[in-house]
Amino acid sequence: MDLASYAELAVRLVNTLDPGRPADDRLTDLAALRELLHDRPHMGDIATRQDLDGLRLLREELREIFLRAARGDAEGTVALLNALLVRYPVQPQITGHDGKPWHLHLTESGTVADKYAAGCVMGLAVLVTELGVDRLGLCQATPCGLVYLDTSSNRSRRYCSERCASRANVAAYRARRRETVLGGNGR
Repeated sequence: MDLASYAELAVRLVNTLDPGRPADDRLTDLAALRELLHDRPHMGDIATRQDLDGLRLLREELREIFLRAARGDAEGTVALLNALLVRYPVQPQITGHDGKPWHLHLTESGTVADKYAAGCVMGLAVLVTELGVDRLGLCQATPCGLVYLDTSSNRSRRYCSERCASRANVAAYRARRRETVLGGNGR
């Protein structure tokens, strides 16, 4: 079982809304929820409005976990994760679907939102216990507010995507260049 893929579900859910751009919410209706679940047709086909509402709430709770981790609040991060682990207990089950061989899923009971939540929370819990709280990140590119998982070997990830990394590097280069030009003019 690849628990990192379960942790990625949390990132995918949280990143459906960038707090700096609330008008661009990508989880507003059932069609958007089905798009979020595109690689989990056994969930997307039966998703309801209640699941949508539940996942929108979970999105805010997961964002708070990433924010606390980014601030270095390990205790707070773990407390929130533990509360979610209680709310969404994991029930491992062997399953086979979509032509894939037998494999473990973390839950097959409850609503679509419950199933998704249990996977997200367990994936994050395993990642935090195996790699550390500092592996949950908040993009450092201004004004991006998306989150990411740092699974690099040297804990060096700082951006949610190559796009943000490139934008930040170009902005830093231009700032250094401006400083050099202004400094060279005696200002």
